[in-house]
Amino acid sequence: MNVKLISHTLEPERKVAMAARLCYSPIGAAELAERLSDSQVKNLVEKILAMGHYSTLEHVSFTFAIEGVSRVLTHQLVRHRIASYSQQSQRYVKEHDFEYIVPPSVAARPEARERFEKLMEEIRTVYAELTAMGVHQEDARYCLANATETKILVTMNARSLFNFFELRCCSRAQWEIRKMAELMLQEVKRVAPVLFAKAGPTCISGGFCREGDLSCGRLEAIKAQTAQRTGQ
Repeated sequence: MNVKLISHTLEPERKVAMAARLCYSPIGAAELAERLSDSQVKNLVEKILAMGHYSTLEHVSFTFAIEGVSRVLTHQLVRHRIASYSQQSQRYVKEHDFEYIVPPSVAARPEARERFEKLMEEIRTVYAELTAMGVHQEDARYCLANATETKILVTMNARSLFNFFELRCCSRAQWEIRKMAELMLQEVKRVAPVLFAKAGPTCISGGFCREGDLSCGRLEAIKAQTAQRTGQ
């Protein structure tokens, strides 16, 4: 799996702080952006996040190039509606030598992996035979597996990313999309460390867990660490 942040709003944290300050200022956005010091930007962003005023986060966006993931993952990914997606098309791209993703639970069992890889080879053979018969790849693709590797370009604004990280960085999320979400979070923290300092599953971002009886128990560990650190 390869996840790379290929573009983002210039100075995202400054844009968020400027948007927040503009709501209460008689001067314009451009002048505000110039006047704000780095410490003011940091303080404003932290205050916005603490108060939950996330609308200003919608002014900044991040675009990721994602490769080496399965169609299983992208079927889940596109359910996040406030985002833009461009995915490699199986209608126009021939898949004779398609790569595929092997789940860890399959890879860990030699017999299971052997059967899995044998099936993938059979699918490759059938796909090749269908196209050799004159079946266009847009119809031959119907035999392809969900494990087939794909590539996708994803753009989300910061507010959508916060929601995405809360849901998909959770230990209860499906393993492949969780791994991708964690890599995406690493990428945005490089360019906006203050903005995304507490982004992640709700046990980190909000101090609560939505999973009820299915909780992994991480929240209690976080609370214990916090109490130990603060002496409470």
